[in-house]
Amino acid sequence: MARLKTQLVHGVPVDDNNTGAVNPPIYNSSTYTFKSVEDTPRWDYARSGNPTREFLERQIAQLEHGCQGFAFASGLAAIHAALAIFKPGDHIIVSDNIYGGTYSLINEHFTRWGLVFHPIDTTDLRLVDKVFKAVEDEGEHVEAIYFETLTNPLLKVNDTAALADIAHEHGAIAIVDNTFLTPYLQRPLDVGVDIVLHSATKYLAGHSDVNAGLAVARERDIAERLYFSLNRLGGVLAPAECDAVRRGIQTLALRMDRQQENALTIARFLRNSPVVADVHYPGLSDSPDYHLALRELNGFGGVLSFEVKKGVDPADVLNNLHVFRLAVSLGAVESLAEFPARMTHFEVPREERLKLGISDELIRLSVGIEDVFDLLEDLKQALDIAEKAAFSGRNEGNRIAVDSQSFERAFGGELETGNVHDVSGVRDINSVQ
Repeated sequence: MARLKTQLVHGVPVDDNNTGAVNPPIYNSSTYTFKSVEDTPRWDYARSGNPTREFLERQIAQLEHGCQGFAFASGLAAIHAALAIFKPGDHIIVSDNIYGGTYSLINEHFTRWGLVFHPIDTTDLRLVDKVFKAVEDEGEHVEAIYFETLTNPLLKVNDTAALADIAHEHGAIAIVDNTFLTPYLQRPLDVGVDIVLHSATKYLAGHSDVNAGLAVARERDIAERLYFSLNRLGGVLAPAECDAVRRGIQTLALRMDRQQENALTIARFLRNSPVVADVHYPGLSDSPDYHLALRELNGFGGVLSFEVKKGVDPADVLNNLHVFRLAVSLGAVESLAEFPARMTHFEVPREERLKLGISDELIRLSVGIEDVFDLLEDLKQALDIAEKAAFSGRNEGNRIAVDSQSFERAFGGELETGNVHDVSGVRDINSVQ
């Protein structure tokens, strides 16, 4: 079998045409002819199946090592379909730190439908086991645990293998949102997860030009339940969008390699900035999740978050970025910055958000593939502006400054690409290789 990077490029052919075309065709037909009344064609109606969609679904199943994949009109549609396989009265343990849209879907839709959710810190394995047992002690049964491989926006690492093991010990299934890592950095089905989900809008498509969701089942019985959700709820991904995701997947490895390299460099810079109180990125060696990430993941991803110090307005940073775009979403070739408290996690009540550690000073960055020096320079000048706005009334000797020395401390004077001594006069990366 071909290796992962080759699978990203070629996928699994559907063998639906004999033209010799390098790329699979896009079938825009909504219906397909029957040869006779007695015929049972492979495709009959586009909601139920489409050759272009099947190419993508087979490819994501191959990449995740699952038995069947499914393509949805958005990541949230995929999450909705996964939760729709349960019936009213079923108990589900869910991570207390999840994507805001998932939080809203659970609390504003599925609770009305009668599902019973138990939100907890899924990074605490003892607590997870305790909640399973507590539900059982009440004569009930937990059907599933739902979590994200990396929490959003604090980038905590969930122990995917351990959570899947605990779920199976209690006769439940494990469902994980793998959007932040993709199968390039982790394949949850290999360690026992039963359903893996993706907002393919993000890294898999990778260009901020399509909304899409993917799901993969490890075993056939769950795959059949997911297909029912896909076909009967009808949130399928259109053929042109399927092809856009397919094209994005072809360059996934190239993009994520650059994004991770840039993210680690930026995280080190921010960690040593006097304006920054804390940096959340599992790739930092002093991160509490560093060793777990090394053990379970093939990389650390391209998203990080940081908190500015009290008294510094995060809006002064965000409103003065130029290379980073102020926008929600993540995983695309361009770098994005956002304010979780008012953007991606606005659905979460402030009191609950603060309990999760999502402070009013938190900024999330989705790092793109640009020249890392341009990204550092952009962050430096925005931090400078925020610092001046916060501390302009202090004596010059007490001012906090993001200067070239703090930049040097971030790397001990060294970058992998060469020596950099002053971010204010950044040189072209090609000149220091």
